[in-house]
Amino acid sequence: MIMMKAASVAVLGFLAGMTAAAAQAPATGRFEVTSIRAVRPTLVNTVAALQKGDVAAARDAFDAFDSGWNGVEVYISTRHPEMYKDLEGNYEARIATGLSAATPNSAALLADAKAMLARFDEEVGLIEKAAPLNRLYDDVARLRIVRAHLREVTPALKAGKLDKARNSFNAFNDNWDSIEDLVRERSRDAYVAIESGMIQTENALAAASPNADMVISLVSGIMDRYNAIVAQVTREARDAK
Repeated sequence: MIMMKAASVAVLGFLAGMTAAAAQAPATGRFEVTSIRAVRPTLVNTVAALQKGDVAAARDAFDAFDSGWNGVEVYISTRHPEMYKDLEGNYEARIATGLSAATPNSAALLADAKAMLARFDEEVGLIEKAAPLNRLYDDVARLRIVRAHLREVTPALKAGKLDKARNSFNAFNDNWDSIEDLVRERSRDAYVAIESGMIQTENALAAASPNADMVISLVSGIMDRYNAIVAQVTREARDAK
């Protein structure tokens, strides 16, 4: 396993905490429920920031939601496709667009954020009462939760946010060992390629002025291999009885 020194920022701190909490879910709580609940504070923080009129903080909070949501959305899309469409295709899309506007409408965004939080809580309540999905869906979620860190690297580099790119990659690396067995069991070749790519990416990001294009290419290579495993485990989950 590759060893790296981790640094933290607000979004990455949330994601790292979410990964650790989900991986150590108590016996009294299903991994599915604890993982989804771990995303909720990001919506609460989005609402709180908008209530204060702090759009920048709202953007940060909602970015954290987007990363966390990508990890757990498979549960919602599998159980309740219409709710999934409402949360992602309706509320998330509208809030993301509104927050990126030149002059965000804080009042409208606040109303949407509050409504989204209510719908989110409604979904959590339904899932808590439902029978568990087959265990492979938890493996899919674990893979996706860890992958959320890696997904942040390229956008950060394109935005010129080198520290965030480094922190995101560190967070992915720190949590890789929690799911590497899932990858290795499906494909030894993919496992070796991902580890090799991680070493190269670590070295590239360690430079004082990393070559962004090279790092983006390396991350893309890791992502391609990783996504193939996610797709394979997702098919296994859907095919299982």
